Amino acid sequence: MLFGPKSGAAPLLQTVGLTKRYGAFLANDCIDIEIWPRQIHALLGENGAGKSTLVKAIYGLIQPSEGEMRWQGEKMVLSGPSDARARGIGMVFQHFSLFDNLTVAENVALGLDGQQSFKDISARLEEVSNVYGLPLDPRRDVWQLSVGERQRIEIVRALMQDPKFLILDEPTAVLTPQEADQLFIVLERLKAEGRAILYISHKLEEVKRLCDIATILRGGKKVSACNPRAETAASLARMMVGTEIREVKAAAGRQTTVPRLVVNDLSLEPDDPHGVHLKHISLELKGGEILGIAGVAGNGQDELFAALSGERLAQDPGTVVIDGTAAGHLSITQRRRLGAAFVPEERLGHGTAPRMKLSENALLTGHAASGMVHRGFIKLAAMLSTVDRATKAFDVRKAKRDPEAASLSGGNLQKFIVGREILRNPAVLVVSQPTWGVDAGAATVIRQALLDLAARGAAVLVTSQDLDELAEITDRIAVMFHGRLSAPLPTAQATREQLGLLMGGSALEEKEAPHAVSA
Repeated sequence: MLFGPKSGAAPLLQTVGLTKRYGAFLANDCIDIEIWPRQIHALLGENGAGKSTLVKAIYGLIQPSEGEMRWQGEKMVLSGPSDARARGIGMVFQHFSLFDNLTVAENVALGLDGQQSFKDISARLEEVSNVYGLPLDPRRDVWQLSVGERQRIEIVRALMQDPKFLILDEPTAVLTPQEADQLFIVLERLKAEGRAILYISHKLEEVKRLCDIATILRGGKKVSACNPRAETAASLARMMVGTEIREVKAAAGRQTTVPRLVVNDLSLEPDDPHGVHLKHISLELKGGEILGIAGVAGNGQDELFAALSGERLAQDPGTVVIDGTAAGHLSITQRRRLGAAFVPEERLGHGTAPRMKLSENALLTGHAASGMVHRGFIKLAAMLSTVDRATKAFDVRKAKRDPEAASLSGGNLQKFIVGREILRNPAVLVVSQPTWGVDAGAATVIRQALLDLAARGAAVLVTSQDLDELAEITDRIAVMFHGRLSAPLPTAQATREQLGLLMGGSALEEKEAPHAVSA
């Protein structure tokens, strides 16, 4: 049933008129939601729609301003997350909270309430992980594990507390297709055991596959509840955004030109003791082409980005060539002057300085090649013009003209960062996880902008864990695994199963990767 049993039984969790104010801002506006046992309930909405605020209230991280929560029919006031866990509410966050230099068991022990001995925790961990098909070795150091294995730690840690209600935030964002399928099996089993699951995801096809009901938030309000299996991904996105989501389309007759980004047998030791050694990376990317790099996080994508952007320098200048110029030894600023632009994965701290204004952040990356500095003097008008142009072209929603970067929602900040770089009309754009954690509307804007840039003759390199995204915008796809890059495949010929196997390493031989393969 769409809205749960009708026999008079109370929902497991219910919010009644739940409201959360931050000053004059209404993050949650009188939200009513019911979640029943044996139900996988999706929570959908744009970035900034109020999902995180609602979940924080349910998990005891914040207190509602008005309204109430009910647990099995009785009013519930939570003093904090430990109180929520004691009642049977568990949560697996999108961003892991693990210590790399500790073992699996030590990390689990740090996150558990109670007075269990370490020996008992290790035994229980092994038991639960095996029962649910999420195998973990309690003795292994976390830094040795894949991202998928790290997520297992978070899930198993939550399951060890025997929750009646489990909240999952973007759980498949870092998984291969095969790992995601295994997770869905686990979630169906938890549902069959009588537990309730609140599932947050921007991947609408998996919501349709997995969830019994979806609650949609928009602008802090609940705007709809529906059976996602009776909807299309487009109709779900339309409910989230309030308007039609336009289709992403590549320009007709897009032509490739000369190679604009070439990597020649790049090998690079990590500067982090837990980093990945890049091994014989070679690729050739022409103007007018988009090359996608798939792979589970932590397989060398960050190290490759650093080598391409100039954050890490190579001994041989010829290992990185930008528009015909050997650039392996050049700084970030010098590479920007050659016409390259870069969008890192981390929005706050890497892509922007959180406490600086958007105009100041525009200056940080644009001073070298965007006319913002003349004879040593900063041109404030040019800085603000970049903010205004990015705001208009990429629909960046913000409270005032030039706010601090940290004040924007994740999706709006991502649109600004991508827009800031694309508006320079670069010859080469290297972008990492362009739409990670971004809602459907913002993702469409960003993906279309990447296609339009390539249509103007730029070479675009996109690293993404979202295979649907790569299938939508790229011409070829390669896969990174343990610091090696597979030979690129034409996107039209690359199947999800084939890419998933490459992402898991089963189809990549431990030998030097092939040299450059052109389109």
